[in-house]
Amino acid sequence: MSDGIGIQDAQRERPTLKTIAFMTGLGITTVSRALKDAPDIGADTKERVRLVAKQIGYQPNRAGVRLRTGKTNVIALVLSIEEEIMGFTNHMVFGITEVLTGTPYHLVVTPHASARDPMVPIRYILDTGSADGVIISRTEPNDPRVALMTERGMPFATHGRTSMGIVHPYHDYDNETFAREAVRRLVEKGRSRIAIILPDAHLSYTGHSIKGYRDGLSLYDAKPVLFDTVTVESPLLSIRDATAALMTGPNAPDGLISMAGGCSIAMVAGIEDAGKKLGRDVDLVSKQNSDLLRWIRPEIIAANEDIKAAGMELAKALMASINGVDARSLQTLYQPVFAGDV
Repeated sequence: MSDGIGIQDAQRERPTLKTIAFMTGLGITTVSRALKDAPDIGADTKERVRLVAKQIGYQPNRAGVRLRTGKTNVIALVLSIEEEIMGFTNHMVFGITEVLTGTPYHLVVTPHASARDPMVPIRYILDTGSADGVIISRTEPNDPRVALMTERGMPFATHGRTSMGIVHPYHDYDNETFAREAVRRLVEKGRSRIAIILPDAHLSYTGHSIKGYRDGLSLYDAKPVLFDTVTVESPLLSIRDATAALMTGPNAPDGLISMAGGCSIAMVAGIEDAGKKLGRDVDLVSKQNSDLLRWIRPEIIAANEDIKAAGMELAKALMASINGVDARSLQTLYQPVFAGDV
């Protein structure tokens, strides 16, 4: 019988710094500093400590960390349940967790329904102090969440820009350039009557999309066709039926632009319900966050929006913001890349 901690005991009990110290032969203070990446601890020692910590499933006690440092080591990702369409949430989470791996931070996803008050999850996080920083999406031009987190001093990053005069970290997709370029590509294929299906009106990227679309029509001498009975977030059946009605109407377009890959499949079904053929009677330009659209219908002119990369950029920006980096250096804008372009 031994007076010390046995390896089997260490594996059965919740691993602690003391467990790692016993298994590595190091002092508890050295183990703690190694896990915090302290500059005075050698690289070999850090690697040995991290390997043992990973093997035994060590996780810092958040309650203890919070008592000692005032931090939770939690990043909160607030997403609407609608963003699960086409795997948006998965891609975003993968990107964020890739950046957080090897850091003290953990990701907590807070879902909410966009039909409900979007301030509720933000107020909860602020009132409970349950996170050190927040990532939000579905950004609005004048976003009350941004105003409240700024007022309360909560570090945050937004997937999308605002126009409220508050400088904050963000990562955004250049939807204005996408919509303008979509018009150009349709005109180059001989199309002249172009309709666009837009996001919900209150979102920031809706305004960017409209500007790019209108600029494209003006620059490339194309005519607009109104398509406002549905949005990219309408039920897929509604999008299919609305597209079919549009394509059989008296002013049917010969070019379509979709601001979200999820609804493009329903649009293709509507085109076919109308007895039209994609690539012959009408062309479709769509955003996509995976290659799924091109696999299903190679006729679609697709531009990639890398949601995983967006998650990575947002995580980097938020962690830098927590560490006091100026927000002006934590703003990135992703340019559209069309499939097939070099």
